[in-house]
Amino acid sequence: MAEASINENVRYEPDENPPNSLLVGAGLQGALVMIGSIVLTVVIVFRTAGQPTDYITWGVFAALLISGANTILQAVRLWRFGAGHVLVMGTSGTFIAVCVAALVEAGPATMASLIVVSALVQFILADRLSMLRRVFTPAVTGTVIMLIAATVMPIVFDMLTEVPEGTSPTAAPIVAITTLATVLAFALSGPKRLRLWSPIIGVAVGCLVAARLGLYDLTLVRDAAWFGVPLGSWPGVDFTPGHEFWALLPAFVAVTVVGAIETIGDGVAIQRVSRRRPGATDFRAVQGALNADGLGNLLSGLAGTLPNTTYSGTISLVEVTGMAARRVGIAIGAILLALAFFPKMTALLIAIPSPVAAAYIGVFIALLFVQGMRIVLRDGLDRRKAGIVGVSFWIGVGFQNGAIFPDLLGDGFWSVLLSNGMTAGGIVAVMLAAGMEFAGGRRRRIRLALDDQAPQRVDEFIRSFTNRPGWNAASADRVAAAAEETLAIVSQSIPADAGSAGSITLRARQDADAVELEFAASLRCDNLEDRLADLKDPPPAPDEEEVPYRLLLHHATDVRHQQYHGLDVVTVSVSAKE
Repeated sequence: MAEASINENVRYEPDENPPNSLLVGAGLQGALVMIGSIVLTVVIVFRTAGQPTDYITWGVFAALLISGANTILQAVRLWRFGAGHVLVMGTSGTFIAVCVAALVEAGPATMASLIVVSALVQFILADRLSMLRRVFTPAVTGTVIMLIAATVMPIVFDMLTEVPEGTSPTAAPIVAITTLATVLAFALSGPKRLRLWSPIIGVAVGCLVAARLGLYDLTLVRDAAWFGVPLGSWPGVDFTPGHEFWALLPAFVAVTVVGAIETIGDGVAIQRVSRRRPGATDFRAVQGALNADGLGNLLSGLAGTLPNTTYSGTISLVEVTGMAARRVGIAIGAILLALAFFPKMTALLIAIPSPVAAAYIGVFIALLFVQGMRIVLRDGLDRRKAGIVGVSFWIGVGFQNGAIFPDLLGDGFWSVLLSNGMTAGGIVAVMLAAGMEFAGGRRRRIRLALDDQAPQRVDEFIRSFTNRPGWNAASADRVAAAAEETLAIVSQSIPADAGSAGSITLRARQDADAVELEFAASLRCDNLEDRLADLKDPPPAPDEEEVPYRLLLHHATDVRHQQYHGLDVVTVSVSAKE
């Protein structure tokens, strides 16, 4: 059930409006942290694939435009697009290997068509997310977030030693330690009003020290134009794909699914760090994040640049600064949009010395790893979930470091698919979760109309389910009572236009020493999980409306309420022991 502790680190929740001065500061920090990855990922992929300079320039321009617009969409949440939270969008590193392969083997137009087609997968996943809830579990999403950190951190460590030739061997350590110490000092021990500015202060101090030690190279800044729009470099989209398209499509779809799992994890995690009082996850917001991600990929394909994705570093940035207001997401997106037209400003951010960037990015990645752990632990860690997390994490790390059968992978499809630890570990996590769900036994199921006979039919269903060896009357009564109270609560929340009575699907399954009851219906109510969390304290006065909630709280060991577009799933766990 939802926790009741207060998160005092949150200064501004999503619906609150911070002062303009703080808004600008948070927007600049978001751009500062993310723009390097947005731009450099495009540059690295296109250069590796031997693409011309004018196409690289176009790819960077398009990536910044789409990232900025999509970041704004994530914040404002239009219809079913957007999470309604601060989720910065940017170039996806997950697609590096497959996009290089597509550019080398088939060219930009085929790569663009592959991105467009694979984007449709995310729309399908968002629409069917409720059906995949037993596979895309907190154990899976939390593991993928931890794997993101494990995949990125070696790159961060390599950046620590990226310095100009002839630089003193002690220069890089001095700059990195100075930046890290400054960020941590202000973020953890500094005055509360300066916590928001801790990353910027750390970067500024690190850059000053780097300049004194000869690490700051401004050549890129001097060569960049003040204003520019690289028109005429769009590669187009190939609507008559050849055999290369069909050969590469499975890899693009697989990577898209893994990227979607990352977005699901980000959509869950950003809600946790954006509230003062933690509550149940709103999976409608997660579906919105997926839809916006899919739209970003679709636009990226049409523009001929690399796919978009949510940047998990946003979660750590919000956690450090406490700025979860939607207006911060709008500010970050607007700054990214503006920077697309000012190459010199972009170059100024990219020119930040690598040891400085590594130090402050390392803080966010470390916090991101902890967020992944929290998602896993909050859902409870039994032996099955521990197996999923432990096995998939270390397999992902093994493939990332080329330690698992490197000679057998070769340079073909499997190498492209498994060379990234997040992709490899994510695929393993999904397969393990699906396998354990299948091995967990068949669920008993009943679908019934919510009429006067519903309570009796539910009681008969539960009695039939518990009429097995090993069950005693007290345990069966407890499960039946929990089902009765849940049915009473759910029945009150069926919309009036649902027909003469409405309907509900009830599934039951015994897992270890507990019975899991799952009620699925289309409801119109506040989250039941949050409502029960509010009732943990004794009431000041009796309230008849609260009776079924308090009885359910007494009988159940755990209650989860997952809200999707068009479907609510209330899962009640009841101990099968005395």
